[in-house]
Amino acid sequence: MLQNRRARHDYEILETFEAGLVLRGSEVKSLRGSGGSIAEAYAKIEGGEVWLEGATIPSYPQASYNDHEPLRRRKLLLHGREIAELRRGLERKGLTVVPLELYFDARGRAKLKIALARGRKRHDKRAAASERDAKREMDRALKGADR
Repeated sequence: MLQNRRARHDYEILETFEAGLVLRGSEVKSLRGSGGSIAEAYAKIEGGEVWLEGATIPSYPQASYNDHEPLRRRKLLLHGREIAELRRGLERKGLTVVPLELYFDARGRAKLKIALARGRKRHDKRAAASERDAKREMDRALKGADR
């Protein structure tokens, strides 16, 4: 499972979607074995389809001549109404589609959790961090009072 930990820090998550991912055999083997990175990745809509760009899946050494390109575009599988919802979100000012995590479901299929998100400014990041710390302190105090 790959996670984009910076996404929750850099963006305010508004809505999440689960998308299927069109992969080649060597990409699946590589993901299961050595992983990859979705930290620099983003999704965009072209011609009524959603594409994942910037995701790195390292090449699989045993794939020989059938190996894949590590930074190639990958198609995301979503329902038409979900694509329409993403398109409406992207038309609004300041929203983007960021990948949150890539995993294999119970049936062994690759899934990508993507989110419609708004970028945070530096002061928003500080406010969110202080809010998180305050909540952690309250939880600690309540846990200590229960004993």
